[in-house]
Amino acid sequence: MVKYHATFQRYLLRASIILISALALIACKKKENGLGKDVLDPNSLLNSSQVDTFELQTFTYVEDSIITDNPAYAVLGSYNDPNFGTVNASFYTQFRLSGVNPNFGNLANITIDSIVLGLEYRGFYGEFSAQNLEVYEISESFYRDSTYYAFDHLNTYSTNLVAPGSETFVPNPSGITVIGEDTVDTQLRIHLKKSLAQRFLYEAVTGGSNFASNDNFLKYFKGLKVRVNNPPQASGKGGVFYFDLNDPLSKMTIYYTVGDDNKTFDLLINSECADFNHVDIDNSGKPVQNVINDTLSGQKEFYAQSFKSRAVVNIPSLKDLPKNAIIHSAQLILPVQHQTGAKYYPGDDLSVSVRVDGNLGGIGVLGLYDVFKKQYTADIRNYVQALIAGDISTTELILSPRFFINSADRIIFNGPETINKMRPRVVLTYTEF
Repeated sequence: MVKYHATFQRYLLRASIILISALALIACKKKENGLGKDVLDPNSLLNSSQVDTFELQTFTYVEDSIITDNPAYAVLGSYNDPNFGTVNASFYTQFRLSGVNPNFGNLANITIDSIVLGLEYRGFYGEFSAQNLEVYEISESFYRDSTYYAFDHLNTYSTNLVAPGSETFVPNPSGITVIGEDTVDTQLRIHLKKSLAQRFLYEAVTGGSNFASNDNFLKYFKGLKVRVNNPPQASGKGGVFYFDLNDPLSKMTIYYTVGDDNKTFDLLINSECADFNHVDIDNSGKPVQNVINDTLSGQKEFYAQSFKSRAVVNIPSLKDLPKNAIIHSAQLILPVQHQTGAKYYPGDDLSVSVRVDGNLGGIGVLGLYDVFKKQYTADIRNYVQALIAGDISTTELILSPRFFINSADRIIFNGPETINKMRPRVVLTYTEF
């Protein structure tokens, strides 16, 4: 009896251990699964499908009417791109008084030292060879609430206001600028003819009403056109430079002396001023023009250029996706052509949009550039889901440099039939429910 009882106890003990171990294992498994749900890729939990064999149609088209008023940056300069041709950028801007009815005193006691148009650098595209400046007074009124396009011109008087000896500048957007005893953010400092300052002071002192309000002043002095006038540039030479006109240090300043006192008077450029960019681009004889003229040739390579042209990737077979698909990820991958160290390079960001009712917008996606892989990658998951749901009908994605009216960026994309190794593609993972 004792022996049987001991044996029974041993069996009971073993069974208990097995049962406890099994329960512990089950409990551990449940705990691991619960924790993993939040950190594991949903694709590993679901019966998903991945597709990267979509047929792409790629081409380039010209944007005919590009609105350029009130831009984030004014653009100035010219360059000769071996793949895109010539670009020449200029801008128009108004000025406002830093104070109404300024008291300059007796003109006989005033000595004009200089009048300088200071422009705060905010970036550049290209290289830093010398360029020739011209500044003209605008002869017709323009307005903050009006629309102006990249092709618009305003009439100007014929006199170039740049002071003799200051016509040529060598861009230096990464340098420093010293004004008096102050070191400020880097500026382009354009010295203008003293006759302009003398005219302003005379008008203010002689008792007229042109300095009594900004409205009066804008009728009297309508603004300036700033441009470059360069001789023909060799291929690969030149650049376009970006300026923040809304920076407090972007202004026109009169420096004058009364007796032993050095004084200044500012004419301001700010958000109340009308301004716009004017840009001329000539793609003649360049590969981009061939693709613009013949969309089929965009299958090898296609292009986008600020102020001029946008690229298109059409993916018709996206409409063949199951209507009950849940899109887990969708990446548009766009390899580009760029030699490391070349002066004309892809911008950091790419705008990806669709055209809805004739206007660009709809999805607000940015493509980010990978300098090592030389490709843009854009997350288009929400777009594809909206397409399946019928909220968006177009399968054409429109690609532009992000700062389309504030930069001189341009991009050469590899097409689906490129001779290069990397081709554009869409990589999509989805589950049917």
